[in-house]
Amino acid sequence: MKATTRQVDSVTVIDVSGRITLGEGCVQLRQMIRDELGRGTKNILVNLADVTYIDSSGIGELVSAFTAVSNQGGQLKLLNLTKKVHDLLQITKLYTVFDVHDDEAKAIASYTKAAGA
Repeated sequence: MKATTRQVDSVTVIDVSGRITLGEGCVQLRQMIRDELGRGTKNILVNLADVTYIDSSGIGELVSAFTAVSNQGGQLKLLNLTKKVHDLLQITKLYTVFDVHDDEAKAIASYTKAAGA
């Protein structure tokens, strides 16, 4: 798994590519989220467009990250799910837990709306 972060307005976008699986992929993602929370980041958008595979540990890591960000008063949202990841979230009923977007600009704007609401 590879991941890079970039800042768009008040949102930190984490672009993930490769496989999110038990072991290094999960550890790397967890560390990136924790680092962002440590910097005081509240709005995190995880771009999964280039994720080729995610296993149950990867799904668990997304849920764990979602909980950690929420507990800090922030929001974690998902962007550009691949069909496999989308189907997996549907099957596990987690699609209703995550705020999922297909358009980055709209996803970024949704943080502002939530903050102003």
